[in-house]
Amino acid sequence: MTEIFAVALFTLLAVISPGADFAMVTRCSYAQGRIAGLAAAVGIGLGVQVHVMYTVLGLSIIVTQSPTLFLCMKAIGACYLLYLGYRSLTNTVRVRLDDKGAAGGALQALRTGFLTNCLNPKTMLFVISAFSQVVEQGSPLWLNLAYGAFMSLAHWAWFSLVAVFFSNSVLRKAMIERQIIADRVIGVALIALGLMVAMSSVG
Repeated sequence: MTEIFAVALFTLLAVISPGADFAMVTRCSYAQGRIAGLAAAVGIGLGVQVHVMYTVLGLSIIVTQSPTLFLCMKAIGACYLLYLGYRSLTNTVRVRLDDKGAAGGALQALRTGFLTNCLNPKTMLFVISAFSQVVEQGSPLWLNLAYGAFMSLAHWAWFSLVAVFFSNSVLRKAMIERQIIADRVIGVALIALGLMVAMSSVG
């Protein structure tokens, strides 16, 4: 019971801490609408499972014991954050409140959410730390997979709430009216996160 509580608390703190996932879902929600925001949340939940799978299967040992591989993964993640930030910072497409989230937009948002989380060193370190420091060694596979499922569901639930909040018509209208400012703020935030990851990789 203590282990379950520890995993739940560890996951909650990791999920609600601001980061690239939050910035990306926020932009998808206000710029493309609720469907896109919720799709991005699903993508994030699926992305968490990638980290869970390689951790549970023991591949995390290779990552943590190979500085070069770990550095490459962080560098890729940093570059992706910089790319997303640059796109938001230089975006010239103006959206309208009556824009509907098309199926293609939802699919793109899901893919962006998935890649953002998959390439996020923060999530990688969170999952590895959870299984190495909180979960007892030798735990049965089914329990590890259950913890992993909980982590994914927690991410999906939280970012779904974020999507619903920022796609609210009143808030969305206010942000769309200030789209240039909102895009610049989100772009700068993503670039800053990317630079932080890149600098930590160099260090």
